[in-house]
Amino acid sequence: MGPDFYAALGLARNATDADVKKAYRRLALKLHPNKCSDVGAAETLLLVSEAYDVLSNAQRRAVYDQFGPEGLRDGAPLEHGAWTEAYAFHGDSRRTFREFFGGDNPFSELFAEGEGGTPWRGRHGASGRREDPAVVRDLPLSLEELHHGCTKKMKISRRVMNEDGHTSSIRDKILSIAVRPGWRPGTRITFPREGDQGPNNIPADIIFVVKEKPHSRFQRHGDNLVQSVRIPLSKALTVCVCGGVQALTGCTVEVDTLDGRKINVPINDIVHPAYTKTIPGEGMPLSLDPARRGLLLLHFDVVFPQRLSAADKLLVQQALPTHC
Repeated sequence: MGPDFYAALGLARNATDADVKKAYRRLALKLHPNKCSDVGAAETLLLVSEAYDVLSNAQRRAVYDQFGPEGLRDGAPLEHGAWTEAYAFHGDSRRTFREFFGGDNPFSELFAEGEGGTPWRGRHGASGRREDPAVVRDLPLSLEELHHGCTKKMKISRRVMNEDGHTSSIRDKILSIAVRPGWRPGTRITFPREGDQGPNNIPADIIFVVKEKPHSRFQRHGDNLVQSVRIPLSKALTVCVCGGVQALTGCTVEVDTLDGRKINVPINDIVHPAYTKTIPGEGMPLSLDPARRGLLLLHFDVVFPQRLSAADKLLVQQALPTHC
């Protein structure tokens, strides 16, 4: 279970946008570091800031109401196979405060120098520190990795402040990403404040964006997989002569699935150029419910013979209607 953003702001689920803003304003001022020295106030303010960031945005709030924190983190389905972009809070309560109030300190008379106040000190340090823009990197994943899920180890090199607080050095760090089955291209995984450190900056977020590698056999469309199957015309239109009666019969094709199984698919229809065979439950896992899977769509490429004997031509003519 993730955080209850309504409870964090002390609101009911039918709260209006005005209620959300009013609740955040009250709690942000109450928990301001220069007014509240209680242990844990900073973490509470961080949760309040994230709650406001979600509930003040109509789309995020709709996803949260329907799918919870997991829907925000992984993205949620929309109409026509589209998905919302995965969401991750930027992790800076000072930034939310500044964007809401238009500055770090909306009541300067309460915190002015000489009156016992100190400049705003948020989760990431004193006022005036520059916030570096996010560093975005690709996370290439095969279709198999996105199907099964996996753990990816990504090495980053960043500048880290030394213990003297004045000098820095370049060090490597391994970031571990737990890839969930069914993640879609464009899914964003954020590691807050893992960028370069410095005396006058707030380290940037490191964001990895899922990029799907091309596959030799499958194409992905949302949660569905599409595969082309080549079959000879003799399989597409098998002519059976029984007691003087000609008929078109079906066939069975063997298909290799993405997870390494072989399945026999009966084809009982006439395979025409636009024909597609739909196989439920053999597509990609749904990221919000990996026990469920999309469709496997088989598109057929019928290979026509280069020549037919006179007997074969006669057999086809007898089996097919003259208007075909």
